[in-house]
Amino acid sequence: MTTSHRSATSKWSAEFCGCGEEPVTCIVTCCLPCITFGQIAEIVDEGRSSCVAQGCVYGLLMVVACHWVYSCLYRERLRAKFALPAEPCCDCCATCCCDPCVLCQEYAELKARGFDPSKGWIGPAHAPPQMPPSMSR
Repeated sequence: MTTSHRSATSKWSAEFCGCGEEPVTCIVTCCLPCITFGQIAEIVDEGRSSCVAQGCVYGLLMVVACHWVYSCLYRERLRAKFALPAEPCCDCCATCCCDPCVLCQEYAELKARGFDPSKGWIGPAHAPPQMPPSMSR
């Protein structure tokens, strides 16, 4: 059995517009979304890229108003990694219409799965991450 075949899709543990659950993350994301994006990207990339580099790319893309495309790519990767559904709509629509909500949801999802995005790819906060293996035989 390959890791790409999943029998069931898991559910998001965080609501799409549940920013009130994490007010600090919400404020940081609304004022400086490049920080939140960088933290998420470092975890999704499993430490192969840095928070600073990803945040800078996102910030530069904000200048030309296409940061949401980059965010969409990482949302797709996060969803694939954890077998999450495209809710409340497709990734492109969600990131284009409300990227701060997307980033807050992704941040909360990583925290719920045992990661602390504010610490980077050091490892999980309290429990082993619920992540399928990256490689198969």
